[in-house]
Amino acid sequence: VKCHSEYQDRIPPEREVEKNTQNGDPGTWFKVTIPYGIKYDKSWIVNSIQSHCSVPFTPVAFHYNKNRAHFFIQDASAACALKKVNCKIHDEENQKVFVFVNLSTKPQSIQKMLKPKEMLTLNKRYDVCQQALDLQRLRFDPDLVKHHIDIILNQRNYMAATLKIIERNFPELLSLNLCDNKLYHLDGLPDIIEKAPKVKTLNLSKNKLKSAWELGKVKGLKLEELWLEGNPLCSTFSDQSAYVSIIREYFPKLLRLDGQELASPIIIGIEAPEIIKPCKESYKGSETIKSLVLQFLLQYYLIYDSEDRTGLLSVYHDKACFSLTITLNPEDPEPSSLEKYFKDSRNIKNIKDPRLRIQLLKHTKREIVDSLSVLPRTQHDLNSYVVDLCIQMVSTCFLPQSGPES
Repeated sequence: VKCHSEYQDRIPPEREVEKNTQNGDPGTWFKVTIPYGIKYDKSWIVNSIQSHCSVPFTPVAFHYNKNRAHFFIQDASAACALKKVNCKIHDEENQKVFVFVNLSTKPQSIQKMLKPKEMLTLNKRYDVCQQALDLQRLRFDPDLVKHHIDIILNQRNYMAATLKIIERNFPELLSLNLCDNKLYHLDGLPDIIEKAPKVKTLNLSKNKLKSAWELGKVKGLKLEELWLEGNPLCSTFSDQSAYVSIIREYFPKLLRLDGQELASPIIIGIEAPEIIKPCKESYKGSETIKSLVLQFLLQYYLIYDSEDRTGLLSVYHDKACFSLTITLNPEDPEPSSLEKYFKDSRNIKNIKDPRLRIQLLKHTKREIVDSLSVLPRTQHDLNSYVVDLCIQMVSTCFLPQSGPES
């Protein structure tokens, strides 16, 4: 297989690209370049890259310049994932396709499209009587399509411009419908707390939200009604009661969820009502680091709870070390479902023989995953994590963890 020799020596060093993407905040713009991209159709390029990229992304301002194809993204995590796609795609001639990712300024076309006067189509979507704004499938609004205006609400700048118009034109807004806008996250929505503080109803249904943690970005809203059905996060709960409980942690005054009336919340005290919570996080560090930690935990336990745990091989280092400890006393008269695992337990309070302590250690990632694979099936509540990141360094994180509950 031959690569285009002209670009073989121009691939950015791994360390430099890693630095560029890791230092970018969620609003940083990146330019993606495909050398000789002029040979390929836009849909083929985008679909091929997306199929090899571990993080969803929305290409902005796709265009060709000379023999190259370019587009922009506004997501540091997606940029980091995109750089790993380099040379993994092969075209019909079995040639590798290069994908370069670099920091960029905001595209000029985006700066122009984000002017509020170009988004006045929102006026026709506002119901004065209900004080409700319907932005469902906004990108496909006929007027916007007719004038070639592309408003992508899962991009921070588009959402910021939209919220600015809401603040200026609809200060009494009570209901906002963002249904079916391909929202993978809510990074651009926190400003709604300041710009539309009176919103009581928020519709986020039929989007791409994977974790209830995203709702923490708008928990300052005093919502009474919330729609989330049709998002991947809805399938992460063990039952309806767990679903309601977690959502109410973010919005204690919620009365309706996905159109269903909710029972009155249990509150404590008179002066300072508060939903009963099993634990409380005290994390005050970088939201970017917290997001990475939560994503890691989510992916880990999704694999751990599956029928095949061999996917965890990619998690452990080749020289990792593992031991199993069962705190139950095997001499208790009451039988335990964990009884057959006592022989593998390395509880150093009970085991004094130094040789046995060494024997019970599992070395290499293969031994570790084999040991995990024989343990009973589990089902973790993926929305019950509370993480405190007490120390963070370039290569090390210490993660005191509470939860999840099995």
